[in-house]
Amino acid sequence: GKGVSFGIQVSHSHRRSNRTWKPNVKRVKAIVDGSPKYIYACTRCLRSGKVTRAV
Repeated sequence: GKGVSFGIQVSHSHRRSNRTWKPNVKRVKAIVDGSPKYIYACTRCLRSGKVTRAV
């Protein structure tokens, strides 16, 4: 699954501070093994059609 990524934010004057990148996940009702279920899916998977949403 998706997790938090860590890195360094560099300002215009090259001062550095730690920062995190959080995944863009949504709680959606999707079809999992033939039945609707609430899951957390990233927006990239929703846009590409990897997750079939239950209506």
